[in-house]
Amino acid sequence: MASESKNPEQYGQKDIEKLIKDYQSTQAQMRGSAMQMEQYQLQKAEIDTAKAELEKATGKIYSTVGGIMVETNKEEALKNVTEKAEIIQVRLQSSTKQYNDLKAKEQRLREKLTELSRQQPPAEESVR
Repeated sequence: MASESKNPEQYGQKDIEKLIKDYQSTQAQMRGSAMQMEQYQLQKAEIDTAKAELEKATGKIYSTVGGIMVETNKEEALKNVTEKAEIIQVRLQSSTKQYNDLKAKEQRLREKLTELSRQQPPAEESVR
């Protein structure tokens, strides 16, 4: 953001308002990213449980395909579950990176807003 490189005394009211909007937007994105990470973690746990059960299985094995259950062999089922686990792991890593990037941005914006609020004269503060 170009305005982040300004000296604190160069910030106008519009710059500060933009920083506040960016900060709020970043917080909203963080919440969305955190929810997505949680969903992926739940899916991963579910897949890990399914994989453990498949590895112990000795009888017939069924897999759902397009809303119906079909009989399959253990090797094919394990292969499918392993592939799903790998996909979820990649999505979880990507989502975690996105969250961490947003968290770093949120921290920078918070520090800048804190710095600016300390330099604002008390008479200019608005009442909420």
